[in-house]
Amino acid sequence: MRRRIALVTLVVDDYDAAIRFYTEALGFRLAEDESRPGGGRWVVVEPGGDGPGGGLLLAKAGNEAQRARIGDQTGGRVGFFLHTDDFARDHARMRAAGVTFLEEPRHEPYGSVAVFEDLYGNRWDLLQPAAD
Repeated sequence: MRRRIALVTLVVDDYDAAIRFYTEALGFRLAEDESRPGGGRWVVVEPGGDGPGGGLLLAKAGNEAQRARIGDQTGGRVGFFLHTDDFARDHARMRAAGVTFLEEPRHEPYGSVAVFEDLYGNRWDLLQPAAD
């Protein structure tokens, strides 16, 4: 049996702003956007590419406790990891799209990496793993 994590929920304050950021700034594709009863939506964005990988379920905060978590779902730690096969290409494209990087690119034994923030301040690694 093959298993994988299919989706991770990311709490957002606005569906359309989140969709724009993830599709335009990060280059994800909008995989699903369906209306739900009560004004909610089922919104999934995926980074695309070959091979197995998960998507993000963009979930609009429904109460004050959820709103308080927007942008700080991991307590200030890097909580999301976007792998790429061409670090320089994606780093340049993301910077040109206005993505905020918190550091200059680093070249570590495990690969090329730079921390960036999403629309809400969640921290991500853009990472090109080192070749095996």
